[in-house]
Amino acid sequence: MIDPTAFVHESAYVDMPSVIGAGSKIWHFVHVLPDTVVGKNCVLGQNVMAGPNVTIGDGCKVQNNVALYKGVTLEQDVFCGPSCVFTNVLTPRAHVERKDEFGETLVKRGSTIGANATIVCGNTLGQYCMIAAGAVVTADVPDFALMAGIPARRIGWVSRAGDRLGADLVCPRTGEQYEDVNGTLRIVGG
Repeated sequence: MIDPTAFVHESAYVDMPSVIGAGSKIWHFVHVLPDTVVGKNCVLGQNVMAGPNVTIGDGCKVQNNVALYKGVTLEQDVFCGPSCVFTNVLTPRAHVERKDEFGETLVKRGSTIGANATIVCGNTLGQYCMIAAGAVVTADVPDFALMAGIPARRIGWVSRAGDRLGADLVCPRTGEQYEDVNGTLRIVGG
């Protein structure tokens, strides 16, 4: 079902059954495979492939040339930068069929994945984390973590607004206060 307020470019394909939410925009050469849910007010940029059986939450922005394979779930307000990569099996071989081994990948609310970053399947990206461009994520990522490198390591913390936090753990944009409890960041009073 495609909501009547959604926009689907004439060059895009949406295989049914799928759901495209209100206000979403599906741009040039996008392919949405069956049993995929695209939430409200999402943007899927040029040459995105999603599905089958993928869930994209409300308010997500998936930039050009991203493939979201079976087992990928994006919660609300996730940003996927251009050409970022989601793998689907850990040990692929062209001559060995492994479609029953696709790993689940959960990207929690408000996360940002930079351009050309790689997310190895089977991992969870915590809410509001930020993955640097070109990083390779090989393990679960904590909430609010700023990750960079190959393999990706935590190099700091970021706020919900996406600003890097200093030693005082106060967001320079919003003034929101955070606290580090045994390596887990959380909002004070939240």
